[in-house]
Amino acid sequence: MAAAAAASPATGASYPSTTRKALLPTLRVSRKFKVAAAVSADPAPAFQSVTAFAPATVANLGPGFDFLGCAVADASLSLGDTVTATLDPTLPPGTVAIADVTSPSRPHLAARLSRDPLRNCAGIAALAALRALGVRSHAVSLALAKGLPLGSGLGSSAASAAAAAKAVDALFGSQLHGDDLVLAGLESEKAVSGFHADNIAPAILGGFVLVRSYDPFHLIPLPCPPELRLHFVLVTPDFEAPTSKMRAALPKHVAIKHHVRNSSQAAALVAAVLQGDATVIGSAMSSDGIVEPTRAPLIPGMAAVKAAALAAGALGCTISGAGPTAVAVIEGEEKGEEIARRMIDAFWLSGNLKATATIAQLDRAGARVISTSTLLD
Repeated sequence: MAAAAAASPATGASYPSTTRKALLPTLRVSRKFKVAAAVSADPAPAFQSVTAFAPATVANLGPGFDFLGCAVADASLSLGDTVTATLDPTLPPGTVAIADVTSPSRPHLAARLSRDPLRNCAGIAALAALRALGVRSHAVSLALAKGLPLGSGLGSSAASAAAAAKAVDALFGSQLHGDDLVLAGLESEKAVSGFHADNIAPAILGGFVLVRSYDPFHLIPLPCPPELRLHFVLVTPDFEAPTSKMRAALPKHVAIKHHVRNSSQAAALVAAVLQGDATVIGSAMSSDGIVEPTRAPLIPGMAAVKAAALAAGALGCTISGAGPTAVAVIEGEEKGEEIARRMIDAFWLSGNLKATATIAQLDRAGARVISTSTLLD
């Protein structure tokens, strides 16, 4: 039987409900990173099982290191992770077990992922969601289907955590607010890849999200006009870039002129998202003068890939998250295939790396339920 982990007893504290303003909805919660009970009573399950999907994410977006990110997905929902949460009466109440891990497009990947719920992104987030809900009378088993590669810069750990938190919440009637779900996922991110929400926040909430602060925890979703047809060319080389290694390469000191320039570019990116200006979104994404210059040399061929994308008509190009995926932004998808081909060629010719490409669009929905099964009699 898969290992089970217990959710700690609820503390009785609660998070304030989501607050929304006319233009910029915001999420504010107190600094309690161990997710406390958001629901006072032990909730009854609403379904026997729930399957949820969470999309890939592009963190940093160039100059927005650790505080900007967006969700991206393809039409088939293959660019993301799927988790099925099922009530399991064979487990001790209040616990979570990892029943199955698969990776349909990368069968070798499943064997690398732990079945220990305390060492698996989905398991950690599911336990945090149970604590937030105050579940004490039921246990949950999880089946994780990985659609994202590890160490790709596409928010693989966040997608697993977001899908698990969403599925567990829906299993008990969808009682948690978006902020509670983000904090549940952040428990997983903290344990696996570091305490930063620029992947998990858009994976849960969808669209563009600004992480304003952690104390107090304050997220600002950035609504962009619905007519903006923003697409992303994601080119992932056959090369793993561990987040820890890529973070270790960051400069310890930053010149004031570079700080000012990066701050202005990040501000321009936020303004362009709100205004729906794809051209400025692309140029701002391409203008990181602090993080990208230190990480690009660690990804063979990255400089040539960026140059190839821009020459082929991309509005901008940078490293997705910690890499090694290169992300180019375009308006519409008409140029997507040609830009992807040029980027793949550049990885091979300049970096001697094979690469695969996906053309995705901005995912405005974030983590969502895709199927349910009714309670057994």
